Amino acid sequence: MLQLKQIHAQALRSTLPNHPDTLFLYSRILHFSAINDLHYAYQVFNGIHNPNSFIWNTLIRSCAQSSDSKEQAFLLYKRMLEQATVLPDKHTFPFVLKACAYLFALYEGKQAHAQMFKLGFQSDVYVNNSLIHFYASCGCLESAQNVFDKMPGKSVVSWNAMIDALVQFGEFEIALKQFVQLQNFFDPDEYTIQSVLNACAGLCALSLGMWAHAYLLRKFDDNVAMDVLVNNCLVDMYCKCGALDIALQVFERMDRRDLTSWNSMILGFAMHGKAELALEYFDLMVRTWKFIPNSISFVAVLSACNHRCMVNEGRKYFEMMVSKYEIEPQLEHYGCLVDILARAGLIDEALDLVSSMPMKPDAVIWRSILDSCCKKNASVELSEEMARQVIESKGGDCSGVYVLLSRVYASASRWNEVGLLRKLMTDRGVTKEPGCSLIEIDGVTHEFFAGDTSHPRTKDIYQFLDVIEERLESVGCTPDYSQAPMVDDLNDGKQKNLRVHSERLAIALGLLSLKPGMPIRIFKNLQVCSDCHKVTKLISKIFHVEIIMRDRVRFHHFKDGFCSCMDYW
Repeated sequence: MLQLKQIHAQALRSTLPNHPDTLFLYSRILHFSAINDLHYAYQVFNGIHNPNSFIWNTLIRSCAQSSDSKEQAFLLYKRMLEQATVLPDKHTFPFVLKACAYLFALYEGKQAHAQMFKLGFQSDVYVNNSLIHFYASCGCLESAQNVFDKMPGKSVVSWNAMIDALVQFGEFEIALKQFVQLQNFFDPDEYTIQSVLNACAGLCALSLGMWAHAYLLRKFDDNVAMDVLVNNCLVDMYCKCGALDIALQVFERMDRRDLTSWNSMILGFAMHGKAELALEYFDLMVRTWKFIPNSISFVAVLSACNHRCMVNEGRKYFEMMVSKYEIEPQLEHYGCLVDILARAGLIDEALDLVSSMPMKPDAVIWRSILDSCCKKNASVELSEEMARQVIESKGGDCSGVYVLLSRVYASASRWNEVGLLRKLMTDRGVTKEPGCSLIEIDGVTHEFFAGDTSHPRTKDIYQFLDVIEERLESVGCTPDYSQAPMVDDLNDGKQKNLRVHSERLAIALGLLSLKPGMPIRIFKNLQVCSDCHKVTKLISKIFHVEIIMRDRVRFHHFKDGFCSCMDYW
């Protein structure tokens, strides 16, 4: 900057304001000063007579790319319109929209969109790409899709922006359909593959994720294949698809890692119940590689402590986050610590922590305490109070609360209350969220609901369930009726219901269809019940198969009659 200021001083002394070359000279000075000193860039800008659109765009872009002056980008744009000496061009709008997207400034971005139409840029591919990103960032997926659909010409960036928007909104299947359509016009690039990998992670589509990985290695050079952002997506995808060993291989082979790389791997260890490895890698990240952990890092280690009942370690890392790294705890951190305490049976301490939180507890925190009340056989009265707190936090009836409360009543053999609760649900129109399990076989995903009879191989599946039932009975397995439906039914009725839970149907299809030695991977939308957990352990031993199951909370690795969670989930 010292040399640049010297050049600027020389230019002020030796150039004429209206000379044709002067404007170009000052545009270069502005460009380089804006990169290093935005305040000085403003001084340069204010001294330029009749700046052209390039000079306006240079300063708007620098504001949009800055960390603390993004709002100035739109104010400069507004000033440009008010002075009316020069009109915005097709380069102006992407910079303005980028700032609006970051600030979630929907109203201002819509004004820019209107100006874009008035100036005739509605067909410009670069402007439309920025609009897609802007609307998606502001939570307007329908508007983003509308812009994309009306574009007369699209680039691979247009497709990438739309696919990424769909992934952000959890529309993973639609995103993958868009990816298929993209290939009719363009070859995917590394940004496309990142979005596809994120969609695969959301859908737990391991086969497609492995295909994307293979495509990446086959089609791109080492610079792309070893790119840190691409590899972060791979680590995340493999962890979420139940292939922790492959995720670790990708992580260990990375030439360069950033904080996100470490956080993804530690979170992967945590969700798979590998708490010791999660804490070991956290220590390695901090002590050996000298990374400073952030808020997400501590969510990861606290989750790891939670999945293994490491109460003292959980307290230690929470205190380390606050005292050593001066990170203000968010609701997620309090939620982890509350869950650690409650699940360890320290429900009173968990409630004390909730009462000392600087923010209002949400329904997730109250529900975690209710879940612990259910599992730790806490008083029915306390469970009822927690259920009331969940309903008040959600602002309405929640089927999950009724299910947990029914289990409390069932565990206490208070079947009359179970029946009354079912009637209350019916009267209020509350329906229980149906259990759903997915299993992928030869690249095809099969979906099952509890008691499902819609699968083409239903007859084979139910016949094999009978075989499983006989083998379970032969080793003395007895059902846990507290996990049966919320009705005062006969025991044989409850047992019939338990045996057709969605994960058991998926396991039966896996045993029928997969080759010996292949692990069965199940993905379930609800937390696995204690009866299915016990049965799955026995199936893994009886049929000599590894079963990897991801439920709403975590991964369970069943092998030789044991589960990686050590019966703590």
